Amino acid sequence: MSALHIVLAAGGTGGHVFPAEALASELLDRGHRLGLVTDARGKAYGGALSQLETHHIQAGGIAGKNILARIKSVLALAVGTFQAWRLLKRLKPDVVVGFGGYASAPTMLAATFTSIPTLIHEQNALLGRANRLLAGRVNGIATSFVETHGLGEQNQHKVHLTGMPVRAPIAAKAASPYPNAEGEQPLGILVLGGSQGATVLSEVVPAALAKLPEPLRARLDVTQQCREEDLEAVKAVYQQSGIRAHLGTFVDDVPERMEQAHMMISRAGASSVSEALVVGRPAILVPYPFAADDHQTYNARAVDEAGAGWILPQDTFNADALAARLDSLLGLPAVLEKAARCAASMGRADAAKLLADRVEHLTSHTERSNS
Repeated sequence: MSALHIVLAAGGTGGHVFPAEALASELLDRGHRLGLVTDARGKAYGGALSQLETHHIQAGGIAGKNILARIKSVLALAVGTFQAWRLLKRLKPDVVVGFGGYASAPTMLAATFTSIPTLIHEQNALLGRANRLLAGRVNGIATSFVETHGLGEQNQHKVHLTGMPVRAPIAAKAASPYPNAEGEQPLGILVLGGSQGATVLSEVVPAALAKLPEPLRARLDVTQQCREEDLEAVKAVYQQSGIRAHLGTFVDDVPERMEQAHMMISRAGASSVSEALVVGRPAILVPYPFAADDHQTYNARAVDEAGAGWILPQDTFNADALAARLDSLLGLPAVLEKAARCAASMGRADAAKLLADRVEHLTSHTERSNS
């Protein structure tokens, strides 16, 4: 295929930016020319996105908390859409790809007003608000889960399951052999809180592990991400209970820690869930209850229903409940190994390649349809 000019529309949280970066890397390797359209916050992207010609437009949330905020959001969306329309008329890309979030909405709306082929990628098991606005207008929809809620029957013919692109170091650990959990072998537990609501994990997880029987506690090897203000309290609980623990505000070797882990305890954001599935590690997932439209609960349910992990809603997430769950699971290596196999079967380490294939296919297909 000859080189294409592809514009990516992305911004906001890592859940939107990570897949855009993975796709950009894959498309650059294939020799295509890329540009990035984002909002004012997108000024310091690293990796493949830092190599792209970047354009900034106005963007505002699809919905606000009050009438004034909503009016401002609609005005920002209108201005941003006009800016993006002028930009796309000048750039004349072959295809525009959006990754959800309000930073991508103006560009994708503008693209749908032209004859440029359009594709959106949904990271979660529930279609996000921006992608919900765009689903009926775009030419293609790439999804990360087998079932994505909110698509509507009328859009199913556009849908292709590609999976959620993950970082290259995570993809390199795809389907790593599950560590031996028999006998007296150490049991690795990786606790990742993400940027939102990590304090509840810092409060509950150490207290729950401290309640486990002493022979089980002696085998534990815990790596936990904590907020800075929680570090000393978490450290004190682990020291008092005699549990080996590696604590920090940032885990800089997540791929290696994930590979060594027997189980994860985590929020249920798209990035965290997809990375656990790609590596093939079962997870206890605690959805962040204030996520937009409760989308993390949909992600966690998909994992739970596939046998790749277990959902624990935050309103029932306490030390006693978690200790009981861990006591039963950690004593049953066969159950953990089965869940790990289910996780690996859901993971898609080649998601970036599959998504790039859809971009190329959409372009050639649309050209044939228009000829």
